[in-house]
Amino acid sequence: MARRCDICGRGPQKDVSRSHSNIKTIQRQYINLQVKKIDGKKMKVCTKCIKTLSKTK
Repeated sequence: MARRCDICGRGPQKDVSRSHSNIKTIQRQYINLQVKKIDGKKMKVCTKCIKTLSKTK
């Protein structure tokens, strides 16, 4: 089950967390996915796309 938006294709991004001693640890930041019914199909859609779809309708 991919953590990717079905409309725009956005996926997780890499982020660097720095400690007090300046050691870096790479972590993944996942996008905010919601399950919505669009045209009768359940789709995983990011909140950015939900906002855009509400403007166009």
